[in-house]
Amino acid sequence: MQRGNARFVAGEPRHPRQDVETRHDLAEGQRPRAALFGCADSRLAAEIIFDKGLGDLFVVRNAGQVISDSVVGSLEYAVAVLEVPLIVVLGHDACGAVRAAIDSTDPDADPLPPHIWRLISPIVPAVRRVQRASTVDGVLPETIDAEEVGREHLRDTVAELLHSSELISAAVAEGRLAIVGANYRLAEGTAVPDVMIGLSEHA
Repeated sequence: MQRGNARFVAGEPRHPRQDVETRHDLAEGQRPRAALFGCADSRLAAEIIFDKGLGDLFVVRNAGQVISDSVVGSLEYAVAVLEVPLIVVLGHDACGAVRAAIDSTDPDADPLPPHIWRLISPIVPAVRRVQRASTVDGVLPETIDAEEVGREHLRDTVAELLHSSELISAAVAEGRLAIVGANYRLAEGTAVPDVMIGLSEHA
């Protein structure tokens, strides 16, 4: 995946396994090389970022890459049934969900619609930690470092995935699965690993 991302960054993608023959070959079943759980941001198209093709990635996405029952169940399916050796959790800079979580901590902020609030509320603990770590008293939401919040939330997401799923944590403990948390840089196109758990040779 790192090699594919390097090709994308260099503007030299190969667009592998996107032909008619591959499509026909995969019609009877899939054997993806990795699962990717990422933000639903339109700029994070996983197969493009990592220069992959049909059948390569089992992709799960929602706004802000927030853990939920459906996310955990999907990733457990990837591990238990599809036997992927790697889960990549992909966050990114300038994330709208992170920004919404930061803005929601303003006492004067308008209430968010319930479904949006339930989605972004798991990001708020990362906001609070970054606030507490600031050397400035009374940090205003607009002055909070959104990229640092994003990094904290990425680490929280990986930890929550392991906490929520005995199946996934057991696969890591047994050496059958690695989890890599990475931050995608929108302008540069690079996916930079931040958290690595378990075996890493599949990355």
